[in-house]
Amino acid sequence: MNLFLTGTDTGVGKTYAASLLVRALRRAGMDTAPMKPICCGDRADAEALFEACEGEVPLDYINPVWYRTPAAPYTAAVIESRPVDVALVRSSFERLRSRHRSLVVEGVGGWMVPIARDYFVADLAADLGLPVGVVVLNRLGAINHAMLTVRDIERRGLSFAGIILNNVGSTGGDVGATTNRAVLEDLLGRPVLLEIAPGQTDLEFAVA
Repeated sequence: MNLFLTGTDTGVGKTYAASLLVRALRRAGMDTAPMKPICCGDRADAEALFEACEGEVPLDYINPVWYRTPAAPYTAAVIESRPVDVALVRSSFERLRSRHRSLVVEGVGGWMVPIARDYFVADLAADLGLPVGVVVLNRLGAINHAMLTVRDIERRGLSFAGIILNNVGSTGGDVGATTNRAVLEDLLGRPVLLEIAPGQTDLEFAVA
């Protein structure tokens, strides 16, 4: 399995989902490598992915570009007077792809978060060419954000892998949280790829 994970927003659980996927795929016999091309703020997301692959992939391979400013990459780059090295991101990705049959790449923030003035997470996903999974935090408002993201993925001609519906960190207790899955499946005409339950720490995959 190769996957680029984006989210409908920041803080929707991309790293949680990516870590679950990496662990499950590796346990199923894949040589899955994680990647978090850009970190802004601390490096906790990349460190979580480093743990998920049991340290097999060096941290600097997982996360080649790191800003200390907790903001969108473009904003952090302006503040730190250091443009995002997109060429480094691409070369780091190619290095991992040449060594691993399976990759899970986690984007930064949401689909249209700017990496440079004229280059967004969506453009990075297109450059890397992996199927795109969309992590959606299961809460009121999720359908709007999910549909906007999916429609743009499709408009760009990219491969949409499916929705990962995340209940970890969801406030729940509203109609949206109990109906979002059914409504999204109806609107998209396909099943949710994966639903993560509160407290879930394991996934099981049968890999052919």
